[in-house]
Amino acid sequence: MPEAYIIDACRTPRGIGKVGKGALAHLHPQHLGATVLKALAERNDLNTAEVDDVIWGTSTQRGAQGCDLGRMAALDAGYDIKASGVTLDRFCGSGITSVNLAAAQVMSGMEDLVIAGGTEMMSYTAATADPNTPPMLDAGNLHLRKLHPQTQQGVCADAIATMEGIDRRAVDELALVSQQRAAQAIKENRFAKSLVTVYNEDGSVALDHEEFPRPETTMEGLSQLKTVFDKWASIPVDDSGATYGDMIYRKYSDLGPMNHVHHAGNSSGVVDGAAALLLASKDYAAKNGLKPRARIVATANMGDCPTLMLNAPVPAAEKALAKAGLTKDDIDLWEINEAFAVVAERFIRKLGLDREKVNVNGGAMALGHPIGATGSILIGTVLDELERRDLKRGLVTMCAGGGMAPAIIIERV
Repeated sequence: MPEAYIIDACRTPRGIGKVGKGALAHLHPQHLGATVLKALAERNDLNTAEVDDVIWGTSTQRGAQGCDLGRMAALDAGYDIKASGVTLDRFCGSGITSVNLAAAQVMSGMEDLVIAGGTEMMSYTAATADPNTPPMLDAGNLHLRKLHPQTQQGVCADAIATMEGIDRRAVDELALVSQQRAAQAIKENRFAKSLVTVYNEDGSVALDHEEFPRPETTMEGLSQLKTVFDKWASIPVDDSGATYGDMIYRKYSDLGPMNHVHHAGNSSGVVDGAAALLLASKDYAAKNGLKPRARIVATANMGDCPTLMLNAPVPAAEKALAKAGLTKDDIDLWEINEAFAVVAERFIRKLGLDREKVNVNGGAMALGHPIGATGSILIGTVLDELERRDLKRGLVTMCAGGGMAPAIIIERV
């Protein structure tokens, strides 16, 4: 089978996802996508007429984030009109899925040069959300709700923590490590290879650094934060009076009292951002002087219980390893998205991983989680770190709405 090579990866800094506070919140989502697409073209001297496709991840596809953001961002970036684009939604997993599909196109021999990535401006999606309509992944489909009740993700996180016996101290400790590692990575400029500055339309700098981290975080400070999702658990979601918490108990009636352990400090940050990766076939790379940095070893998708929603990363990682004929000991670095601390903590425990190999530069609790872009960011992050440490393989996975998880294994070349 032909190889799919990663030639380059880049991303924007992550800006605070709040209108009036975040440095990127005034920009159009297509502008963020165009920023990373333009950077890929310039850094690799691309003939954009030869880009077979731009496969893009965006979770909330409405308004300014609708209308095939991948295609529109490519046009905004000045790409040749021959470079087509498509936009997909696998919720939080969109940014891994876009890369996986791009790799499949190249490995099948159908395409030679594909860009994959994603954009999410959570400042925009928050500002345009209807405050009077509780968000439900079933989109109001009451028949589906009876089959698979799906609740708010933070309530799922607390339910999983309760089931697994993961306490408040454990999730706070992981959050502190995330902040400490992110601070160290920023201090040592570990993100510099992939990070591209975002400019305003007038050419002034909008953002050139990570805006979300809180390096001053302490265990004492985390312990004083009030939990959030006990409040969400009591919000009614329909005319029957059923709450987000009730959605869990419909499926897991024997759960018992829920232990609410998650708060703003040990949950992923709300941010804006975009990322992109350039993938090419071996022949195209050789003919055009593109130097491969890594190859795609295996990809996988896995579904799990949609009511708990966040548990699929473990079986997704196991599936990817099995496809590659590898074991966990063959993986040098792991990236598991810190959607909530319990997701990463459970992942580490279930797979019996060395914590010194997981999220070594911090994760979404410190740096933020721009939904449709995060997966692409993490692939670039693990590639940069494999190179910095002169290591070989990395595995990236993350939970996604609906109880899903994509995964990917890459190997340096």
